[in-house]
Amino acid sequence: MFSIIVVPAGCAGPDGHIRLAQGERLVFGRAPAGAGAQLMIAHGGVSRVAGEVTATGTFWTLSNLSRRQTYVVENPEGAGEHIKIAPGRVEAPVPFEFSRVVLPAGEELVGFDVWAPRHDYRTVDDRELAGALTAPAFPLDRGTRYFLVLVALGESRLRGELHTPPPTVEQLVQRLRPIWPDVSRTSVQWNIDYLAVKLRLKPAPETAYRGSRVNSKKASLVSLALRFDLVNEDDLALLDGGAS
Repeated sequence: MFSIIVVPAGCAGPDGHIRLAQGERLVFGRAPAGAGAQLMIAHGGVSRVAGEVTATGTFWTLSNLSRRQTYVVENPEGAGEHIKIAPGRVEAPVPFEFSRVVLPAGEELVGFDVWAPRHDYRTVDDRELAGALTAPAFPLDRGTRYFLVLVALGESRLRGELHTPPPTVEQLVQRLRPIWPDVSRTSVQWNIDYLAVKLRLKPAPETAYRGSRVNSKKASLVSLALRFDLVNEDDLALLDGGAS
């Protein structure tokens, strides 16, 4: 199973994602070289070989191969939370579940996203048992924005309206704005795409219209979340700014 997913800037869908298994590396830069996965960032202000991402189980590391530029890794879920990777620093661990790698390039900032959806857990009793630990089927962090989106997707069903279609992206934006002031259509759609990857949904069949594929993805997420109790009525308090 893949360990992390690299999402290039401007990526239009899952076909553009770069999946790395544990131990695999991706070299990025203006003219990346060598064997293995590569990500080209076509900007004159980016080093030819700017850095390297390495998948390491449940997290990943970043190497800054430039000689002068400091890189920043942002946590889009945090309130300005970020880490700095100094020039020449190799294999700096990144703890965020999803991250935005930001590279200074002349007068611009460029970069890409990294998703780390794999979580490993253990229970107390497992210490006394032989063999591999049992991995959780659907690891979700209830403190994240993607979980808020999932709850909002299933809200009508959780309130007993069993035959209503999933809300539109615009309806989700309006529902979430009181607790997420800077929410946008793009951020909601990003979180829907992330949930589809994290919950390992199979890609919907190709259809003539992108809107149909989006609606199918939302319906599949709601169905899966309710079938396996990934969200419940108690979680509705989150939509009103409360704790579940």
